[in-house]
Amino acid sequence: MEEDTTPREKDKHGADWYRTLVEEVNDLATVVDSDGTITYVSPAVTRVLGYDPDDLIGHEGYEFVHPEDRERNADAMETVLSDPSESETVEVRFRHADGSWRWIEATMRNRLDDDIIDGILLSSRDITERKEYEAEARELAEEYEALLNNVEDAIFLINVEKREESVRFEFERLSPSYERQTGITTEDVQGQTPRDVFGEEQGAELEANYHRCVHAGEPISYQEELRVDEGARFWQTKLAPVVNDGEITRLIGVTRNVTERVERERQLRQQNERLEEFASVVSHDLRNPLNVAQGRATLLAEQVESDHLKPLVRALDRMEAIVEDTLTLARQGDTISETESVSLTDLVGKCWGTVDTEDANIEIVDEMTFEGDPDRLRHVFENLFRNAVEHGGSDVTVRVGCHDEQGIYVEDDGPGIPVEKRDEVFEAGHSSAGGGTGFGLTIVKRIVEAHGWELSVTDGTDGGARFEIEMAEQEEFV
Repeated sequence: MEEDTTPREKDKHGADWYRTLVEEVNDLATVVDSDGTITYVSPAVTRVLGYDPDDLIGHEGYEFVHPEDRERNADAMETVLSDPSESETVEVRFRHADGSWRWIEATMRNRLDDDIIDGILLSSRDITERKEYEAEARELAEEYEALLNNVEDAIFLINVEKREESVRFEFERLSPSYERQTGITTEDVQGQTPRDVFGEEQGAELEANYHRCVHAGEPISYQEELRVDEGARFWQTKLAPVVNDGEITRLIGVTRNVTERVERERQLRQQNERLEEFASVVSHDLRNPLNVAQGRATLLAEQVESDHLKPLVRALDRMEAIVEDTLTLARQGDTISETESVSLTDLVGKCWGTVDTEDANIEIVDEMTFEGDPDRLRHVFENLFRNAVEHGGSDVTVRVGCHDEQGIYVEDDGPGIPVEKRDEVFEAGHSSAGGGTGFGLTIVKRIVEAHGWELSVTDGTDGGARFEIEMAEQEEFV
């Protein structure tokens, strides 16, 4: 019969078993005495921190801890020393053998009275990747918060909950801009569906677009009507899905209040319809008898001589010019719907060649390419060139070039336009040149604004008139 194992042999067996365990596991095991001196390090230290165990034994652990983390480490040690029943987990940066810093999560336990381990036992693991991920996540969260809190467009977040035969959409959060523009707060809508917030009819329309985005699985853009109040009724919205593990779990919406633009376009359409009616009257009911009168005047001039014939022909020709300009004015106010790439040099060259410029000179200072309607823009430059010759004389010099980052200027070295008359020159019927119809600059302004641009007049470089076209980008989501 075998003899019983002695207590000493049992302790030795237990110690060997424990040592084998800590040497084989992935976590790093370290034992320090009450002064913080390292008395044991498991072989995992080579894999985790690049040291041989003998490189650390006999050194104080604080030597290897980042200075900014030592106080936190000391506080955890003090806690487990003062209360053996407590354990503490602390995250500190520990110097790697190559000189870099690695984040270590260490759980401390007091084993000073243990028969097998004498000291503070630290079970540690490398959490550097996790900390880097957390840092990136915090940075992204900060950027997200900054965007959400400062962007002018209204942003809303929608939770997407897929059920067996349906999808439920719930508001999660609204940006401060959304709250300012609508008067609706996150607290008002959080956890509620669009139908809960906006009623059955409007809510159903919103959800239809949300369903469309989910089915498409990609961003969509659309204009919607959401009657918050009279000043916030029409919205240009872009909706994008957020995908987690292959499932769409959230929708992010960015929306812009375009009520003023929609109302303005509606008014323009109504005005253009009235102008089209007027143009039809001018074109058919006035031009036909005018052409008859011009023909009869030509025949009369061949048959008789009279001092009244030349003034008559001039008057009829002026009437024809007024009719042509009136038709152009009536038909150039439509908003530009289709554009193409336009070369400034090519456009200016064609327009200069079609205008009676006599001995005037043209200088194209800059080359640029932009998007516009070339046919309608020819009216702009032809009328500006005629205006320069009419007011600056037959030997006037006209310059065309780039204005700021997104603009064009046309200037001459003529007499210029007095400050007090600069608003009047764009009014229909205003003309300071003999024989002018007074519609030329009105047509210019109408076509420029139809492109979504702005037109202004100021002093030219050499004292003449300078017309500046600001080609601001039109509202859109990129």
